[in-house]
Amino acid sequence: MTVTEYGKQLTVTETTIPGLVVFDLPVHGDARGWFKENWQREKMTGLGLADFGPVQNNISFNDAVGTTRGIHAEPWDKWVSVATGRIFGAWVDLREGPSFGAVYTTELDPSKAIFVPRGVGNSYQTLEPDTAYTYLVNDHWSPDAAYSFLNLADETAGIEWPIPLAEVEISPKDLAHPRLAGVTPIPPKKILIVGANGQLGRALRAEYGDAAHIEYTDRTTLDITAPGLAGARRWRDYGTIINAAAYTKVDVAETPEGRREAWVGNVTGVTELARIATANGITLVHVSSDYVFDGTSDRPYREDDPVAPLGVYGQTKAAGDAVVATVPRHYIVRTSWVIGDGNNFVRTMASLAERGINPLVVNDQTGRLTFTTDIARGIRHLLDTHADYGVYNLTGDGDPQTWADIARQVFELTGHDPARVTGVSTEEYFSSATAPVAPRPRNSVLDLSKALGAGLTLADARARLRDHVGASTP
Repeated sequence: MTVTEYGKQLTVTETTIPGLVVFDLPVHGDARGWFKENWQREKMTGLGLADFGPVQNNISFNDAVGTTRGIHAEPWDKWVSVATGRIFGAWVDLREGPSFGAVYTTELDPSKAIFVPRGVGNSYQTLEPDTAYTYLVNDHWSPDAAYSFLNLADETAGIEWPIPLAEVEISPKDLAHPRLAGVTPIPPKKILIVGANGQLGRALRAEYGDAAHIEYTDRTTLDITAPGLAGARRWRDYGTIINAAAYTKVDVAETPEGRREAWVGNVTGVTELARIATANGITLVHVSSDYVFDGTSDRPYREDDPVAPLGVYGQTKAAGDAVVATVPRHYIVRTSWVIGDGNNFVRTMASLAERGINPLVVNDQTGRLTFTTDIARGIRHLLDTHADYGVYNLTGDGDPQTWADIARQVFELTGHDPARVTGVSTEEYFSSATAPVAPRPRNSVLDLSKALGAGLTLADARARLRDHVGASTP
């Protein structure tokens, strides 16, 4: 019988299967027995392991040497260790992707544990009698979950079991599992895109396409403000929610009805999504706005600058940001002056130019245009690269402009005289308004250092405008 090794340092070792990580555990013992911290969240996550949020602890006790179980791949993560005894473990990647079929084997005793990510097949063979095999999982068993199984004797995996399978105890169910060629791979966790029919939603559709694990919803198929949202999906099957839905009628939000709708759309619904994301370990991506600032800064706004919204719309966006910031896994993407597929400032200016109308355009608000295709690409980059969670400013790059500057550029790009555009102050522009008008931040320029440091490629706003107008002009 193997004697447990005492006095190890807590260390982590990567394996040949992505995400499958082995931990050496400190075990303290003497003639009386031993003690160990089998799971210590702060220390394990401090070494880089994701806080996978275990909800259930299972123990499998095995009387005899050679008891063999597996190969089972479930749609949840596991922290596997041995309470007493010793096992030979074999893990096979049964997830969709390039590592499908990869195999890793090692022995576990009480001084070693392994983190098994969702979709990696798990199996073991006992090497000592009275072995207790224990595992933490971060979901509850469900008949509706997607499972995959692999035959212990699969020739492709070629696992070299210490005791031949013909000589050991195996359940009939495990003997009947398919070979690798017949295995249904475990798909990735789903990405849910909320508000998929809006300007940003359509850009996200173009970015992500029709991959099977991407789910698009609008208000008719999933109303985030309706009661019962927590039971509307099996949320443990989702890894990411991208919230592209928002109330954006800036001026209407200053009316009594608009104020109510803005708070419902930008805060109430977001709060429900945040609650679901927190409870189910989901990454929540939320799109914010330059309107959370008052625009009085004499420099570009950084992510950590205090918010000071001027109007109702900005207040609801700031409140939504504060809620999302409580989600352990969150990205708040703060943007400005958004242009996408649909009615927008650029399309309006091009139409005025074509119809011979000489517009008055505000020249005391400064910022950068941001195209929805770039926001969608930036969101995907943050998710794909597992960037640090938090707030990221994401706009077009380059020198800031006023709305009047942009209007003149549109006139020029469409073959019209830019001098036809007259710049006016915000007060002059709205002086004849009969409906409520929301206050606008004068400085909407956002500092892009953090996004660039995270590897995002942010296109020059002027160049992107040229491309956009060129693509829109017959």
